[in-house]
Amino acid sequence: MEIKIQALHFDATEKLQEFATKKVEKLAKSYEDIQKVEVQLKVIKPQTAMNKTASLSVVAPGGTQFVEKTCDTFEEAIDLCVDALKVKMTKIKEKSRNY
Repeated sequence: MEIKIQALHFDATEKLQEFATKKVEKLAKSYEDIQKVEVQLKVIKPQTAMNKTASLSVVAPGGTQFVEKTCDTFEEAIDLCVDALKVKMTKIKEKSRNY
């Protein structure tokens, strides 16, 4: 599984990149056939609250899945994205089992 992390409008710290990588790797437990994951981290208008957006794009057999969440911290946004993707990937896995 290839993981690509992009930080738009700011420089991501090593710690944040490691956190994102660790969380994304957990997706492989729920869906083994993931080929590529792209993580985009953005800061929207730095002076406001709820200004950090994380979006995850997962390429796997059955199509590309995309989730985007906005929160106060990148860690929280990444957590929510990974949780939403686990649900999506589980549904795809269940559908493929039924055929």
